[in-house]
Amino acid sequence: MMIRAGRRKFAQTSDELAAAMGLKIGTFRNKKPFEAEEFPAAISSDKARVRLWDREQTAAFLAGRPVPELPSEDDDQDLLDRNEAAAELKITPKTWDDYKTHPQIAPHLVDVKGVEHCPRGIVTAFRSSKEAAPGRKGNPGRPPGSWDAVPRDLIASRVAALLDEDPAVTVGAVQDALGLAWATSVRTLSRLRGQRIADLLETELEMTPEAAAERLGYPAAVRRAALAHAAVELRVRRILPYLQHVADTLAGAGLADVQAVEVRTIDDEVLAAAVVLNAAGPAAALVWDERYGWRTAVSRRHPIGKETSSPPEGDGIRYLSEDQQPTPAELLAALADGRRGTRRPAAVHAVGGEHR
Repeated sequence: MMIRAGRRKFAQTSDELAAAMGLKIGTFRNKKPFEAEEFPAAISSDKARVRLWDREQTAAFLAGRPVPELPSEDDDQDLLDRNEAAAELKITPKTWDDYKTHPQIAPHLVDVKGVEHCPRGIVTAFRSSKEAAPGRKGNPGRPPGSWDAVPRDLIASRVAALLDEDPAVTVGAVQDALGLAWATSVRTLSRLRGQRIADLLETELEMTPEAAAERLGYPAAVRRAALAHAAVELRVRRILPYLQHVADTLAGAGLADVQAVEVRTIDDEVLAAAVVLNAAGPAAALVWDERYGWRTAVSRRHPIGKETSSPPEGDGIRYLSEDQQPTPAELLAALADGRRGTRRPAAVHAVGGEHR
């Protein structure tokens, strides 16, 4: 679904819908009245982090009146959220985050109830422009320059050198200097700026992220992406010592080889990491996901697997603790006792570490 042309004024958040139903937001989220049969469908995408409805539709439903139909014809003024824009271009939402900084797109982004949207016409124009011409057969939407001229393991250091020379270096300048794809240039610049903001925040504890970005000389247009990367980077740095301690404990117990833990993000937000076990271990690997804590995995090569909307389940998968960060000793005990643990997570934690 999406916000159809001319209906932006009717967009309604969960808070607003709960108030219209006379419910507290906590009750609304727990009881999920919007899942009732015939309740108007949300106008946000299925995996949207912020759900939106059409207020005219919900008001009619709550009043017992016939629910008006939304326009079914696509229009250039339809507003697409992150997932919908990505689907229109046949790319991932993560790649859309890079593309949306392009001068053809960025000026046209609009905020609807705290959710960023892009007009359909802008997305389709970008798709058909030379900037979104196919870079490889069978891969539509990939911009020219996709064949990065710099070896992957050298990209970060080369871009960092350009950032050292000019904190305000543009994506175009990086492309010209290094021959990188647009998406690669945007992603690398944002990540490096985020890391440097995190470095400054760790040394000057009273400084705000916005002040750090300003001191580092980052232009206002790129700060939002850089600050988002900085927030993730700080979370990674906070959790990494614990994860490495677990890995070292498993190695000390003879269940794993000595290894450096790497934290990755799922869908740009959720932190996850894996510790590969050796032949003495009772599973192929252990995976830590900040939503579900520790679980066993069946693959050594791809233990984390692909992101899904629900916790991974199946043969060989066992969630080892209700706690997000159990002690290594508790984890070892649960791992050694096949009777302990659950097939589904016993608790789910909000991204960032809060229990929910």
